[in-house]
Amino acid sequence: MRAYVVGGAVRDALLGLPVKDRDWVVVGETPEAMIAHGFRPAGRDFPVFLHPETHEEYALARTERKSGHGYTGFICHAAPDVTLEEDLSRRDLTINAIAREAEGTLVDPYGGARDLEAKVLRHVGPAFAEDPLRVLRVARFAARLPGFSLAPETFLLMQSMSESGELDHLTPERVWKELSRGLMEERPSRMFHVLRDCGALARILPELDRLFGVPQPPVFHPEIDTGEHTMRVIDHAARTKHGLEIRWACLLHDLGKGETPADILPRHYGHEARSALLAGQLSEQLRTPAGCRDFAVLFAREHGNLGRIDEMRPSTITSLLERCDCARRPERFLALLEAAACDYFGRGGHWPVPWPPAAPWRAAMEAFLDVDAGALARTIGEPRQIPDRLHAARVEAVRKRLICHKEKRS
Repeated sequence: MRAYVVGGAVRDALLGLPVKDRDWVVVGETPEAMIAHGFRPAGRDFPVFLHPETHEEYALARTERKSGHGYTGFICHAAPDVTLEEDLSRRDLTINAIAREAEGTLVDPYGGARDLEAKVLRHVGPAFAEDPLRVLRVARFAARLPGFSLAPETFLLMQSMSESGELDHLTPERVWKELSRGLMEERPSRMFHVLRDCGALARILPELDRLFGVPQPPVFHPEIDTGEHTMRVIDHAARTKHGLEIRWACLLHDLGKGETPADILPRHYGHEARSALLAGQLSEQLRTPAGCRDFAVLFAREHGNLGRIDEMRPSTITSLLERCDCARRPERFLALLEAAACDYFGRGGHWPVPWPPAAPWRAAMEAFLDVDAGALARTIGEPRQIPDRLHAARVEAVRKRLICHKEKRS
């Protein structure tokens, strides 16, 4: 059996990065021969097998022929006469089209090692244009490898693919998968900048694309441009190692500013409610996990309030904590504070100095949670009075705690 390690495992090893999974390509074999060797079939769309001991994936060398639109419109051909070079030719980037023999010898027919050294993202060949998902994949690799540049011919091809309308045939699930992975890369803003530069962002996320060029008051936003602010916010979320829910919420939190009437710019009165509506609609459209959707809507709705705790009355603070379901989900409220800090530092705050409102919000939350709702309810004879009495007790607890907090600060 002639088997070669291919793709990301080879690329990451050459870059000196940790190798998580290894994929193999097998040349000169049939499905029947693989089963006879003890491999277990695992592929649905093309012949992939699991090694009987390591459980790593071994795929038969194959070629592909375009048969329709989108990501799934392909006919695969796997046969013993398909060469390794033919298999590698269907891959997206040269840096992902390098193979390594079991003893370590590289097979690099398309110059991937040279492009790794030059830090260039370059497509392998004409087959790249047959799969619109590759536009998103290249943008994601730009976020993963921020020191790499995009080859001019690859950029022009991605631009042509965006203009062709092929991206419109991508399924929401595939778009979400690439976007979510890109958000978790080292510098997620690069993904969205590449998509915007080649025209793809306007096709897949027009709500985000229209934020670029929308002004904001410079007294609050020295960066002025709403799109650039959003990019700084998600990069700070990546810098501080936050999870996907926070990063997705940071990406969507200002969507409503793209619908601000031109005659009131650079002000954005009421943009939080518009942002929450758009965040929910976009999350539903892309079929994101419920946790990402709900958190994005909540943060979009409340992010304007979270920075204003010093201006709020204890009753207003308590109402916000109740709207956020802090009694049952305090950990989610803490995540809202982390997202709000990303928003703050995306406006030019001097990180790693703490976000100023974090400490009073934590003090208010602790006081809010200290009120024993069950014990209070047992002292009230009329059940209809419980919500108002509980709210009043929380307001008083928050008021006292914030007075103590201010005294300590002074």
